[in-house]
Amino acid sequence: ALFTQSHYSQDDNKSASFISVLDIATAEIKRLTPDKIGLAFSNPLWIDDSTFGYMHNGSLYAQGLQTDAAPTEVYKPAVGISSVSFRAPGQLTFLASVHPDVATLAESKTRADAAAATIDSAQVYSNVWVRHWDEWMTLEKPTPFSLPLTRPATAAGNWTVGAEVNLFRDLPPFADPLIRWSCEEFAVDGSGAQVAFVVRQPSELMATVTNVDVYLVPADGSQAPRLLTGNVDGIASGPAFSPDGRRVAWLQMETPGYESDISRIYVHDIAANTTQSIARDWTLSPTALLWSADATQLYAVTNDAGDIPVYTVAVPSGRRARITGRGAVSGLRRAANGRLLLLRSDHDECNNIHELTVGSDQLRQLTDVNGDKLRDVYLGAGEDFWFRGARGERVHGWLVKPVGFDPRKKYPLAYLVHGGPQQANSHAFSYAQWNPNMYASAGFVTVQINFHGSPGYGQKFTDSINRQWGGYPFEDLMRGLDHLATLGFIDVERAVALGASYGGYMMNWLNARTERFRALVNHDGLFSTPLFWYSTEELWFPEHDFGGLPYHPNARRTYERFNPERYAADFATPTLFVHGANDFRVPLEQSLAPFTLLRRRGIPAKLVYFPNENHWIQRTGNSVRWFTEVLQWISDHTNNTIPYKLSA
Repeated sequence: ALFTQSHYSQDDNKSASFISVLDIATAEIKRLTPDKIGLAFSNPLWIDDSTFGYMHNGSLYAQGLQTDAAPTEVYKPAVGISSVSFRAPGQLTFLASVHPDVATLAESKTRADAAAATIDSAQVYSNVWVRHWDEWMTLEKPTPFSLPLTRPATAAGNWTVGAEVNLFRDLPPFADPLIRWSCEEFAVDGSGAQVAFVVRQPSELMATVTNVDVYLVPADGSQAPRLLTGNVDGIASGPAFSPDGRRVAWLQMETPGYESDISRIYVHDIAANTTQSIARDWTLSPTALLWSADATQLYAVTNDAGDIPVYTVAVPSGRRARITGRGAVSGLRRAANGRLLLLRSDHDECNNIHELTVGSDQLRQLTDVNGDKLRDVYLGAGEDFWFRGARGERVHGWLVKPVGFDPRKKYPLAYLVHGGPQQANSHAFSYAQWNPNMYASAGFVTVQINFHGSPGYGQKFTDSINRQWGGYPFEDLMRGLDHLATLGFIDVERAVALGASYGGYMMNWLNARTERFRALVNHDGLFSTPLFWYSTEELWFPEHDFGGLPYHPNARRTYERFNPERYAADFATPTLFVHGANDFRVPLEQSLAPFTLLRRRGIPAKLVYFPNENHWIQRTGNSVRWFTEVLQWISDHTNNTIPYKLSA
């Protein structure tokens, strides 16, 4: 198995990523590409049993597995490519952001160069879908391409690169060139003959509808793409071909305008052109699919009560069985002899590759790539608890005890509130800002609660947050705090709360509705729910969750009922705000407003502004600074002494 590792140098403020090969039988690892700060080797793929490929500096390379093998540049595309897939004997498929209706990548580059030479930089929009996440809409859109690739007959020969084929070329044109077909993801069958791509349909209503479809197309583009999801207008995702290429499965939401609907499993018979939905009695919502080697069942990854396990789902009966235990699974792949390879993590275990023997459900760890680095680092396990929350329903959470825990002492509380809101905390090792051990290692009892709206507890529980943003979740958090107060080692008088996105919204809502926290940390959170609709990009999101348009009286009542701005005069808790300039989901003004409010009223507040970040903190140096500011803020307000020195 090929896999990629990366690591960061704080001195250089740069990273290195490199590729290694894992011998599954012996668990031996051999590094295949250089490990040097500033170099990136990515997108590993198999060409044959003794040759692998990868992307480096914008080119595709091939290299033998032997130690002294030299790399060969196979393909140097005219523009950047990603998600590169190779199928023997020689079919390459990838994504490239290109101009409308181009036949080749070179043609798109020519158009881009011409556009860059114009005397003005204006982009003119008439469709409200003007930006998404952190990018303004441009003429270039992610587009699937394929090309034939023939390896040389001798080691000294050159690879033969065939003509590029734009797999979008036979889709109907759309009048607005800035609002065009855009590929979200794709899958290729085992022979390289067929491609299933997921595409957002262009329309005048792009910002208000969730019409994301699956198309099937020959990899050589010899026929026009065939729509597989014409009878449903929800979000489709995750196509997966059966090993024999006769069927393709995908995940399908069925409620238009609802991005957190339950994902149903659809199975399409390609020759018969029929589609069947299976396992419709399942109340969990899978997030990824993989076929078994004999194509009699699917492996489905899903949220399940704080875990992210693998289930088997029989085809077509839909009968299910959970085959992994505690922890979070990702990166599922088939291995030999009915086994699976997967990544698994938990609060106290970072991602490692494991082998799962299906049937016995035995899990064998194959890597321990960070064992030496974590040997002397405190990593506490998550300890589960349940309590009665809103509507009298059971609510799940867990806590991580601080470093050097002494049950006779009382510790300050760090209350982490997840975003989404229809997302969930999980028993996983997070590499972002919400790893509970970052706070536990600083001396806090750290708690995460999966309040109403979280997936993994049945779709009704997820749906319950609709039109209840400040209702049921707030009640869950307050009752959770009451439960924690009964534990003898938590000082709830020294509690802080932290959250991002919806979690940041909840920080503003806590500031408006309670004084139970010494301080708050609000990352990219909503302050004004009506302004959110007027300034965000995915309008279907607030329109669904708040029940309509904010200028319609009935919906306006819901927006205002749970609008923190409405209670601005009640804000009294010191707050640290964090925001990225390129966050178009929750624009910067949503943090500037409550920061201005608190400072104008003489209440302690800080604003940490990252001009080169979006909805998340993606640069490692910025992440170090994020933790430095946050841990110092919550410690200052709880009289907590951090047991180590923070970075300057």
